[in-house]
Amino acid sequence: MTVILNDGLPPERLNQRGDPLALLASRRSASAKAMREPGPTPAQLDTILAAAVRVPDHGKLNPWRFIIIEGGARAALGAVLEARWRDLNPTHGEQSLAFVRSFFSRAPLTVCVVSTAAPHPKIPEWEQVLSAGAVCQTMLIAATALGVGCQWLTDWCAYDPVTTKAIGVGEAEKIAGLVFLGTSAEALVDRPRPQPSSLITRWAAP
Repeated sequence: MTVILNDGLPPERLNQRGDPLALLASRRSASAKAMREPGPTPAQLDTILAAAVRVPDHGKLNPWRFIIIEGGARAALGAVLEARWRDLNPTHGEQSLAFVRSFFSRAPLTVCVVSTAAPHPKIPEWEQVLSAGAVCQTMLIAATALGVGCQWLTDWCAYDPVTTKAIGVGEAEKIAGLVFLGTSAEALVDRPRPQPSSLITRWAAP
C-alpha cells in the first residue's frame, strides 16, 4: 500500500525532493498497531541512528544509547511483559494479556532509546534528558525521510522497574522512547495541530 501524505507525495519520495521544510510540515506518525513487514533495512537503520546522534548534546556527553528489539526477541520480550502483567493485574483476562504479549510484535523493529542522564558538575541533568528526547524526534524525521513508518511510544513497560530491567535498562537509566519502525498498513491520518500564533507571547521590558 502506498501512503499518500497531504502534499500528494508518497513518503519514499520525501527524501528525493530535497525539501526538508516540506517534510517537517507534513510529518506524522504511523500507528504501531497497524505496522507490518518490511521493517527498515540494516542500511536504513544505520542512517536513522546516524542522524539521531547528531542532536544537540551540551558537553558532548552522549547521554543516550540504543537497544534494538527485532526478530524473535519481540515475542520473547512479550512473554516477559505478559508474566509481569499477570503479577500486576491478576484479574485481567486473555484479551488484556494478548495485547501485552504482542506489544513488541506489532512492528518489525523497535528501537528503545535509553536516557543515561546523570548528575554532572557543569551540565544540567535536565538538558541531558532533553537531548534524549531530541534523539527520538530526529529518528522519526529520518525514518519519515526514508519512507519508513514510525511511532514514538512508551507505555507502562517503559516505567515498570521489572520490565525495564528485563529490557536491559540500568537502575539509573530511563527509557526516553520506544520508536517502532515498519511499514504502515493504513493511510496516515493527520490530527488537528495548534496554530503557532496561539502559543506565542512576546516578552517586553517592564
